[in-house]
Amino acid sequence: MGASQSREGLDLSDSDDYESESDEQNTTTSESSEQYEDAQSSSSNKTLDEVDAKLKALKLKYPSQQNPNLKNAVKLYLHVGGNTPKAKWVVADKLTSYKFIKTTTIDTHNGATDDDEDDFGGDGFWVLKVGSKIRARVSTDMQLKMFGEQRRVDFVNRGVWAMKFFGDEDYRGFLTKFQDCLFENVYGLRASDENKVKVYGKDFMGWAKPEVADDTMWEDADDGVWKSPSKTPVRANQALLEEFEEAATNGGIQSLALGALDNSFLVSNSGVQVVKNFSHGVHGKGVYVKFDSGGKRGSSSNMDGANSTPKKALLMRGETNMLLMSPLNEGKPHSTGLNQLDIETGKIVTEWKFEKDGAEITMRDIANDTKGSQLDPSESTFLGLDDNRLCQWDMRERKGMVQNIANSNSPVLNWTQGHQFSRGTNFQCFATTGDGSIVVGSIDGKIRLYSKTSMRQAKTAFPGLGSPITHVDVTYDGKWILGTTDTYLILICTLFTDKDGKTKTGFSGRMGNKIPAPRLLKLTPVDSHMAGVDNKFHGGQFSWVTENGKQERHLVATVGKFSVIWDFQQVKNSAHECYRNQQGLKSCYCYKIVLKDESIVDSRFMHDKFAVSDSPEAPLVVATPMKVSSFSMSGGRR
Repeated sequence: MGASQSREGLDLSDSDDYESESDEQNTTTSESSEQYEDAQSSSSNKTLDEVDAKLKALKLKYPSQQNPNLKNAVKLYLHVGGNTPKAKWVVADKLTSYKFIKTTTIDTHNGATDDDEDDFGGDGFWVLKVGSKIRARVSTDMQLKMFGEQRRVDFVNRGVWAMKFFGDEDYRGFLTKFQDCLFENVYGLRASDENKVKVYGKDFMGWAKPEVADDTMWEDADDGVWKSPSKTPVRANQALLEEFEEAATNGGIQSLALGALDNSFLVSNSGVQVVKNFSHGVHGKGVYVKFDSGGKRGSSSNMDGANSTPKKALLMRGETNMLLMSPLNEGKPHSTGLNQLDIETGKIVTEWKFEKDGAEITMRDIANDTKGSQLDPSESTFLGLDDNRLCQWDMRERKGMVQNIANSNSPVLNWTQGHQFSRGTNFQCFATTGDGSIVVGSIDGKIRLYSKTSMRQAKTAFPGLGSPITHVDVTYDGKWILGTTDTYLILICTLFTDKDGKTKTGFSGRMGNKIPAPRLLKLTPVDSHMAGVDNKFHGGQFSWVTENGKQERHLVATVGKFSVIWDFQQVKNSAHECYRNQQGLKSCYCYKIVLKDESIVDSRFMHDKFAVSDSPEAPLVVATPMKVSSFSMSGGRR
């Protein structure tokens, strides 16, 4: 299946389709879960205000001052029809009210009363209650989206809903209360200035109060010494075109290992399939290295462990070798060792163990020393991460000799440098820049920056927003960081001006108190609902460059059957239309969607060298368990 442009989910349709819920006895929340179709809607989009004007002209609109004494009055709509041409909004309640209540259960029969409202003390969590139809825990799972010009918010709660407010003050008051309740639900503290300083730190108050943050770095990032000479202008008519789709040998794809040279690799349940790299994508079935759990070292393979399927594949040594790490137990990433595959011979040549001071330890993730070091034919070191460890491993002995693989015992990797933190870091994921600086994401949402010379103490520690960072990436130059959470991506600018007036990144020094607020990348409520309740963002990545002076152009992440692509320059542009009339952190909803017919395992852009002259970007490779597809970005001339 092809690519489609994200939409708002049809703001509100004309009066002919503008029906009350009582007029549609067969309309239920489940209707909004219809199949997401690729076709664009042919009906013209109308705003809520335009619809209200039409209804007033037809004398169908309720009086604007109806029941003026009703506290927190709103009009409630339900979205039905998913992202199909039949999609529309229906009136769920012409006049109702909302309230925030504190409770210990979402159960509508728990006896919560109006007296619970505004109670910021005691146990429990905050819930948004709208009439008798909605009772939702205040969280990022609601995917709340603001429409300031329409005095409207959309959100997800077993369906997609819209609330229209009757005045600007009512609208702003709701947003302030929602954000305060969200803060308390996340951190367990009342949303006071004192508690925000306690959570974020005084240097990061721009994260808590974006309106006071210094956003000049977002505008200046591409100026001066940081300017990218090869930036490609954004073109409105760019489209994703599917070039290839082929079935994977034996299926069961677990991960992608894209190469910058001749080949890329599909890692599956039973082996590694080699595919050829072309300027239009990856295809062609090459050598297939099969895993044989009964084999011996030096044979076609030997994958030890209770769960032999590799969950992590890392190319190195000029892309002639691959490190394969399998978890000890299903559902947990930790491993006590890894296997080294010689791609040219198709054999596992070494089984490595992780040890420190003679004791076996585990790693949850591995990464190359730098963003381009997989191209170095002499590379013998790589980085390792565990819950409370960050280190570098060396596949050579201390005297520089390669391990003797003929030894009957698995060789031990040499811990060359690093730090074992006492407790509390809860590292989840990491990535490296072009010069070897390291960014680490944690379960508490914190993102730490380490220089290439020290793994003991972070130069900068961003506080995060409370959601666990499940994946992290960084641009080649270290200026931008992309963190992935279950419900949004967070884009962070690391640039700052030091006391001498020099522009630096947070990898090289303490950023001080003029730190730009981050930006969030989200799905619209309709797209989020279509992606499915249990589907979460994973694997957010920048497009791939390995040279100074080149700038990444796109960001991509996966959620369910969607591969979602943002234009990097558009996200950085503070004047972008998405950011108008927003309250709180700026959130970008402008993206393209690639839809597949099964859940997507991974989505990544090929290396920048594969971008052809009429395309602003290298092809996008999308892998599902059974297939791999390649998409080219067209400039509108094809």
